[in-house]
Amino acid sequence: MFSNLILRNSRRSRKENGLFFSSLVISIVAFYMILSISTQDVMIFLQKMESDAVNRLLLLIPVFYGMTLGILFFLIYFACKYQFERRRHEFGVYLMLGMRRSKLFGMLLAEDCLTSILAMLIGLPVAVVLSEIVSLVTAKLVGMGIIGHQFSLSWSAIEWTLAGFLAIKLTALLILSGRISRQEIGTLLSQPANRPKKQMPSIFYGLAAVCASVMLATAYYMAIQGIAWTKVSMMGLTLLLGSAGTMLLFYGMRALIALIVKKGKGKKQLHVFTFRQIQENVIHQSSSMAISSLLILAALCCFGAGLGIAGTNNLSTDHVIDYTFEDYTVEDSAQVLLNIQKTLNENGLENQFSELFEMKVGHIRTTEDYENAYSMDAVMESLRSLPQSEDRDVLLNTLGYATDPYLICLSDYNRLLELSGKPVIKLSEDEAAVYIGSDFTTVNRTAMLNGILTEHPETELVGSPIHLTGEVQSVNLVADRSITLSFALILPDEAFLYHTQGMYDTYVNAVLSKQAMEGNSLMTAYLNLSEKLDETGLEYESYLQNMGRQLFYTVASIYITLYLAIVFLVVANTIVGVQFLMSQQKTGRRYQTLIRLGATYESLCQSARKQISWFMGLPVLVAAVSSLFGVRALFTGILSSRTRGTVSEMLPVSAAMILLLCVIECVYMSVVKRSSDRYLLTLMQPQREE
Repeated sequence: MFSNLILRNSRRSRKENGLFFSSLVISIVAFYMILSISTQDVMIFLQKMESDAVNRLLLLIPVFYGMTLGILFFLIYFACKYQFERRRHEFGVYLMLGMRRSKLFGMLLAEDCLTSILAMLIGLPVAVVLSEIVSLVTAKLVGMGIIGHQFSLSWSAIEWTLAGFLAIKLTALLILSGRISRQEIGTLLSQPANRPKKQMPSIFYGLAAVCASVMLATAYYMAIQGIAWTKVSMMGLTLLLGSAGTMLLFYGMRALIALIVKKGKGKKQLHVFTFRQIQENVIHQSSSMAISSLLILAALCCFGAGLGIAGTNNLSTDHVIDYTFEDYTVEDSAQVLLNIQKTLNENGLENQFSELFEMKVGHIRTTEDYENAYSMDAVMESLRSLPQSEDRDVLLNTLGYATDPYLICLSDYNRLLELSGKPVIKLSEDEAAVYIGSDFTTVNRTAMLNGILTEHPETELVGSPIHLTGEVQSVNLVADRSITLSFALILPDEAFLYHTQGMYDTYVNAVLSKQAMEGNSLMTAYLNLSEKLDETGLEYESYLQNMGRQLFYTVASIYITLYLAIVFLVVANTIVGVQFLMSQQKTGRRYQTLIRLGATYESLCQSARKQISWFMGLPVLVAAVSSLFGVRALFTGILSSRTRGTVSEMLPVSAAMILLLCVIECVYMSVVKRSSDRYLLTLMQPQREE
């Protein structure tokens, strides 16, 4: 009989509080997904190219795990407290009928164990399936669908998931059940009531709302303009203004709710009662609503910014060259290409490339005063005449040190432009083109400098006048990062050979042939060919390394932001949902009074649903509005200079993700509304009062 009571109570608790049970399942899923990252085939593949970065990411996993354990402990404690408060009358009846307190404690422990076991039986299979789906989606997003995906099951992730979940669940249960079992029978049988709180004048709440708006606007401005990212103190100030502004905003909303109550008198059934309840909930729970809104904001920003960056990561790099070879064994730079061709022919790899061409880069050798070999006073004066801006100041600083620039051979660079489908450069003997690597410029800076180059400014190279012309060039000179230039001059071939005095570095760029690509994807072709090149002894880098770096950023942003978004959403929604249900239970006598006065079940449910829409909708609305600024602020702070130009492409993706999470919020609200309906149905039945 006792076991049947445990089974029946456990089943009833899950049915009455499906929101909390769903949160437990989602927590288990989140635990497994973050702990199983190391076994995902995407990460295993990336370790071959970006082992240091991947290993650093994996070292952060225990930090995320520990942080989540702490957050979810308070979530479980808070939700279990609501469950116990809801059943306190039931516990009092058990004790009054003769149940020993130790047996009551054992019953609660057994019920919780059943719920935990069921949550794990549901959560772990779902976690494994979702982990595989996320892995496949990630592989698809980054172009790795060609790699044979293998099913992975991380036993260590399962063990740590079970250990962490059971530890925090058991700890919360021991604390709460101990408190319940020690309470007197009369205390358990009495109905809890809300403590009255002091009401301030409406003008006070209005001033709080105004101050909150100013603080939030200041925080948004500092974050979007990048001021918050300059110093730790400024970031702390921005977060403080944003958090305090949100808290004050919800505190000041009491005036708005009061205004709605006054204007809506007598228009709808239970209208005044509904908004009096809303007003009281806002008064009593404004801090909880603000905290929930901040957590939802964090989830929206993480999810929106992370997937926005991941979804547009491929926009940041133009792919032209597949391989770049180097040979430092020869003294004559002109022999580098011939030696590499000979080595490839000896190993039967000559047909793997459709193009092999030189990229000659050197320094100025026609003067010993190399630190003052080049000056561009006219360009600097033109920049100083422009309106003051951050981009202008960065250009002035960068070009101020360009007194010994690298030199690039025009014919080699033109071959690169032909392969990339761009028009070639035409220069006369006294002209040069400007080259700035994509890592060192932005769209705005390039446009600013292009405007100056249209005037063909005259500069001086080792005492000889030379005019800058054309547009700023930034196509990568090599396959990856063996050479990155913040500033260089592209010179005609004769001028290049003269100023370098024949002493220059030669990089041999290669493009894969159709034969190498036949029947393979780009990544498979890289992997197969790199294994063969390793046997030749040639020094090379491939676009695969560049791709691997981008893949790592994409995968890391997807996994980490998705995990954090799930955790923040679960905590925020469980807090605000359970908070409302607890408040509804404490005001249960009001609903019973309305029932005695003739209120129908449908009208009560309609009133409660409207309260939930306000109580949960306000935090979501404030978070959604703030997330539009928060995501933009994250782009300002975490994007590199080369990818800031893609913000316009990232924002629509981020907006779509924010909209998706808002839909999920609506689902949470519907769950809480159904729980409220079930509670109101129990009030429709006459109850004895002990």
